[in-house]
Amino acid sequence: MRIFIGGVMQASNHGKELVDQGYRNRIADALIARWPELEVIDPFRLHPDSVGYDDAAAKETLFALLELAMRSDLVIAYLPVASMGTALEMYSAYQAGVPVVTISPLQENWVVRATARRQFRDLESFIAALDTLASPAELCA
Repeated sequence: MRIFIGGVMQASNHGKELVDQGYRNRIADALIARWPELEVIDPFRLHPDSVGYDDAAAKETLFALLELAMRSDLVIAYLPVASMGTALEMYSAYQAGVPVVTISPLQENWVVRATARRQFRDLESFIAALDTLASPAELCA
């Protein structure tokens, strides 16, 4: 199973500052600890210097990541705050029939409500839920 980790990178920062990306390792580590056979796709690991990309590289990377999300078996989106890029990943996955699971306090956000099959309020509740599941497919059941 291929799982794509979407999540906030720049949020509403006006410059090239990134939000702490430690959540990506926490999600990936928890998934792999539970199901070692998973393939986890992390856009930040693929493109750690992406905030410095020129316009052409940024555009190419954005659309390539949307394709990766659409070709995954599951998208897990971490949204402590709104994220335009993550919203695009969620929508693209949804349109492709890929289940979306969110980790977000934004429970009333329309994008979250419309695209997510399952919502977790925070990382702790998401990670705790993993121990109760027989397979990662149950995340979106």
